[in-house]
Amino acid sequence: MSAGREASRARVLARVRRALADVPRHERPDDHPVPRGYRDTHGQRTPAASVALLAENLVDYRAAVHRTDEAGLPALLGELLARRGARRVVVPPGLPAGWLAGAAVELVADTVELTARELDGVDSVVTGCALAVAETGTLVLDAGPDQGRRRITLVPDHHVCVVRVPDQVVDSVPQALRHLVPTRPLTWISGPSATSDIELDRVEGVHGPRALDVVLVADGTDT
Repeated sequence: MSAGREASRARVLARVRRALADVPRHERPDDHPVPRGYRDTHGQRTPAASVALLAENLVDYRAAVHRTDEAGLPALLGELLARRGARRVVVPPGLPAGWLAGAAVELVADTVELTARELDGVDSVVTGCALAVAETGTLVLDAGPDQGRRRITLVPDHHVCVVRVPDQVVDSVPQALRHLVPTRPLTWISGPSATSDIELDRVEGVHGPRALDVVLVADGTDT
């Protein structure tokens, strides 16, 4: 370690020691629980209102939102892929077989042998999700069987994500965190991938798909 880095390290550690000077050596962080009485959600909503808010925020993030029921899902997915001109579509191993029964596409299985270069050659990816957050318009994937590995939702240019409503919809991020397993590989998606430079010129498709279609599949109880 260089003399300069050693001196910087010594200064940081000295400040830490001064900050802890009046803390008993036996004391541990858990000895003083932090009150967490903050608000869980912003207002009370019916399940239908939460789904409507999710759709509104998804659109605000420039995602395309579609609604259907279980019976209409295969036809809608086939239509969305046809609109994009998709010919090769990557699918997670646990995606329900019937979802893409009506799609005239080549299905590419998500396997460990599938490289990033090969993923770049597919047109679209279709997945489910772990849940969706209404207040932020965010989809959360946790690499479940119908979602696959994180890379399949980051490399292809078009992502179709299916959300079962209202079962997979929560109102807020705090609620979402209570439902998720923190040790799983979580991917939080708020609209298509986009970034802006210092001139605020928006560029899409930099860190993930350029286009995001979200399909809200009703189970008949979102009232």
